Amino acid sequence: MPMQAHEIESLLRETFPDAKIEVSGSDGVHMAAMVIDESFRGKNRVQQQRGGHPAFQRGIDGGILLHALALTTRPPQ
Repeated sequence: MPMQAHEIESLLRETFPDAKIEVSGSDGVHMAAMVIDESFRGKNRVQQQRGGHPAFQRGIDGGILLHALALTTRPPQ
């Protein structure tokens, strides 16, 4: 079964408990997430993106399917 927005947010929240997280998309196929967290400060975009990967690896290892996710990351302004 594809992941729903609340599942994506829960996985991200485990890795970024204090972040502002917005997940959009409702079809479980074309999803997007914005993660705004202080831990991204001073990191380039590649480093920021890699910071989000562990959250999804746990979900994938747990059998949750994720087809495609546009992940946007940045530190607070």
